Amino acid sequence: MNKYENKNRIYLSSPHMSEEGYEMQYIQEAFDTNWIAPLGKNVNEFEKDFASRVGAKHAAALTSGTGAIHMALKAAGVGKGDIVFCQSLTFSATANPIIYQNAIPVFIDSDYETWNMNPKLLEEAFEKYPQVKAVLVVHLYGLSTDMDKIMDICNKHNVTVIEDAAESLGTYYKGKHTGTFGEYGIFSFNGNKIITTSGGGMLVSDNEERIEKVRFWATQARDKARHYQHSELGFNYRMSNVVAGIGRGQLKVLDQRLAKKKYIFEFYKRELGNLDGVQFMPINKWNEPNCWLSCLTSKRKVSPIDIMEALEKENIESRPVWKPMHMQPFFAEYDYIGTDVSEKLFQNGICLPSDTKMTDEDLGRIVEIIKKLWRG
Repeated sequence: MNKYENKNRIYLSSPHMSEEGYEMQYIQEAFDTNWIAPLGKNVNEFEKDFASRVGAKHAAALTSGTGAIHMALKAAGVGKGDIVFCQSLTFSATANPIIYQNAIPVFIDSDYETWNMNPKLLEEAFEKYPQVKAVLVVHLYGLSTDMDKIMDICNKHNVTVIEDAAESLGTYYKGKHTGTFGEYGIFSFNGNKIITTSGGGMLVSDNEERIEKVRFWATQARDKARHYQHSELGFNYRMSNVVAGIGRGQLKVLDQRLAKKKYIFEFYKRELGNLDGVQFMPINKWNEPNCWLSCLTSKRKVSPIDIMEALEKENIESRPVWKPMHMQPFFAEYDYIGTDVSEKLFQNGICLPSDTKMTDEDLGRIVEIIKKLWRG
């Protein structure tokens, strides 16, 4: 009999509320004071505490990370016909808001050293499109982009940098939090993120005027008037006071979640790192990742599909690495600058279960299933 008899579902990364009940305390306060609708103390305090945590001066709590990217692009002045450089290896939520603004994405390949935007290819992109309006970089799976190189290039061309840090809350590059290098940084609190508000996002910036403008746009761009007056196009993007209460509680356990994510990654690396053809996502000396998802590439003997199917038979969730944007049918018409790095990472990559509620028994069950594939 297999010693791992527990066949309960193991998730990739599911919501994990605090054992101390912090979230319910703030939600109850919202109910007790009848501040249920958008805005209120929880929103204000969540913005303040979050900005402080990542080292930004200002923050705007919004309904999603996607909405935060949209507002960042708008705040950066991106409009119809403008070109935006965007990392190809990412989730579509990074690229979709470029289209919302009627702008034109140009996708850029990654490198194996970071899995993120290749600085050399970014330079090539500027040579081809010197009129670019903004650059959207991603810190994929909590792995930091090489921000010194990216910022040097973008500053030389005087272009706004927007960091998609949706997956990298708690990740540091050379001691500074990701999402705080560019003019704007965005974070996600979707259900699978390292902390969650069920849904939600945050836009951070040191530019107070732009954050105030985003808050204005995100509340339907309602002018200061007795009647409902709108001089600009508005959006319904403001986070609710109840949801923000969840966020305040989750922030209190962020350090615990970070520690567990890193423990999971080290467990996998120790147990699976010597398997033939296996390479784990790169950890550079300047990168302190949050290990949101533990990812590896598998070549030669066992494919990612083999691993995913074996895990699924045992009621265990896993996932391929993101399919690059330039390979997506919707974005096929847009230019792509690069070779095949992001394609190879997609073809050979797998995201292993990284749920912070997993026990050592769960982790042992997972690695035993994977090792069995190599034993054949």
